[in-house]
Amino acid sequence: MFTLEEATIADMREATAAGEISHAELALEYIERIARIDSGEGGLNSVLEINPEALATAGLRDEERAKGLCRGALHGIPILLKDNICTGDKTRTSAGSLALSENFARRDADVARRLRASGAVILGKANMTEFANFMSEGMANGYSSRGGQVVNPYEAKTDPSGSSTGSAVAVAANLCAASVGTETHGSINAPACANGVVGIKPSAGLLSGRGIIPISCTLDTPGPMARTVTDAAILLGACMKKGADYARGLESSSCADLRLGVLAKEGDGDDEEFSAALALALREMQKSGAIIVDENIPGVTPEHPWHYIGSAIAHGEFRRCMDHFLSQDDFCAGTQVKSLAEIARFNEERADLCLKYGQSVFLECLGERDALTGERYAQALRRREKAIRDLDTIFEARGVNILVGAAQHMGIAPIAGFPSGTLPFGQRTNGAPMGLYLIARRFREAELVRAMRAAEKVVGKRREPPARG
Repeated sequence: MFTLEEATIADMREATAAGEISHAELALEYIERIARIDSGEGGLNSVLEINPEALATAGLRDEERAKGLCRGALHGIPILLKDNICTGDKTRTSAGSLALSENFARRDADVARRLRASGAVILGKANMTEFANFMSEGMANGYSSRGGQVVNPYEAKTDPSGSSTGSAVAVAANLCAASVGTETHGSINAPACANGVVGIKPSAGLLSGRGIIPISCTLDTPGPMARTVTDAAILLGACMKKGADYARGLESSSCADLRLGVLAKEGDGDDEEFSAALALALREMQKSGAIIVDENIPGVTPEHPWHYIGSAIAHGEFRRCMDHFLSQDDFCAGTQVKSLAEIARFNEERADLCLKYGQSVFLECLGERDALTGERYAQALRRREKAIRDLDTIFEARGVNILVGAAQHMGIAPIAGFPSGTLPFGQRTNGAPMGLYLIARRFREAELVRAMRAAEKVVGKRREPPARG
């Protein structure tokens, strides 16, 4: 008998193939669950809106299955997209902003189009930190003016992290089969860690960012979030231009294939609870055949990577990238604001609704003239190239194929464009999840996914959130 909670994509495929549940019934169960535990007072607030075409699309997938047609790996599988990913349907794409709350795109973002081609049912849009947490320095993770505050499903007072907050929480709470988030600097992996799910941030440039509300064209990327590594691998492959079967042969992955380097603690304070859990996990992986080549690899930047490199790149590119995005009628036909300056003006005119946390970052970017030609931006790009070379050297000179680290290491991989992922491997004393973080070499997603699955087999400890509703 099919059970929705904790069902994998394989479970859903088997249940629909056996006639235990139809694709339309599956989508409806998720919609009913969203209404019961996510929406309204006391809810998790992770789903911003339901796609009114979802049930009809799921019904079409049923008709196709009855005729022997399977579109792909995600045929009839309900997926949520972060609210900065455009869909050419009856849902809006607003990045959580009231300024873009009536923005109906005329066409799908590339990743959304590829998901549909693989048979996915776009269930709706997930709430997020407004403008991917690049609006104000003081904004709470998971808050948007349009959607309100997302709540961690494990412990309401625990930071749900951001900015793909709703995407992570919805997966954790079994409100969709899987989701797509975006990351500039930790925004897939950080909320995945905080909410007990798997996240994969691909190599910069592997997946198309066309049709996604941007921060930085250099750093941004979409990526999958799921409850298992296998499901995240399926979703990652479906998002690619030519498709890829990252799940093929994944069950044969083994810790015996891993040569690990452990990144040294940095100056963010020692998290004793995490350190103890990581040490235990590494011992278990060693027992299963992993080789720990180096237990104390120093960082490749002298300061926190975001402040040393990423912030200048993002500040340099944001206004130009945003203005270009807003100028594209295919993606922004439904909004009257056509520039970052107009968004800031819209917010100022409705400050009581739009500026709970201000818009200090917007104002900084608007005040920076010639940001792309200034020395700060050029220096940051040089520093990024050096970080890439230094990370490559670590892999080559030390003979490791995977780096393992803690939350503070999430900065260097996305800034340098290396693929990284997290998987739940334990809980804190207050019940909040902890995530194991892994980094692979650029464009070696298959190697990353196999390492993550090998670790998941040995130390993976996802636990369903406490029951609600």
